[in-house]
Amino acid sequence: MSKKSLPTTQKQGKARLGDQIRSIADRLKQETDIQIKVTSKILGAAAQIAENHDRLITEVVDMVESDLNLESQVSQKHIYTIDILKQQFKTLRNAKAHFNLKVSSWESLANKLNAPSYQISIKQHKTQSNQIYTNNFEDNSNNIEKLIIFLEPDVAEMFPNSEAVNEALRFLIRLASKNCF
Repeated sequence: MSKKSLPTTQKQGKARLGDQIRSIADRLKQETDIQIKVTSKILGAAAQIAENHDRLITEVVDMVESDLNLESQVSQKHIYTIDILKQQFKTLRNAKAHFNLKVSSWESLANKLNAPSYQISIKQHKTQSNQIYTNNFEDNSNNIEKLIIFLEPDVAEMFPNSEAVNEALRFLIRLASKNCF
């Protein structure tokens, strides 16, 4: 009896071993298929990131070029109007103090500021220094307060006046809102 049962047991053992090997091979094939799918998804995501990166760089370059073009148009001659001066300084006294000019009306202030000789002195003044900026803002209770910002010399060199600082900040705001950081 032991002779007859031995060959049957060996056959069953070999069959189980074969099943186990086939099972392992099937699992490896499934894992390989999963790895191929995951790798494909990762490569697709990487391609999308690269495309978004290129698009973002193109948008930033376009915005900078647009701002530079606008700045070159504005910097050729800064034109002051009575409305702009009133909006920016609120009172004639504040405007006169800011520009250190003696004038009797908004109109005479605008005329002096737009005179070619004053435009040259504005450009010279901008490059010398402006390390402290004073900016008026209105809070919810309609109180006008002053905000003073101290710039380090290397930063003030790049931003010679409050308009330049505001434009740089507006650019960052546009960039952030476009890309939802």
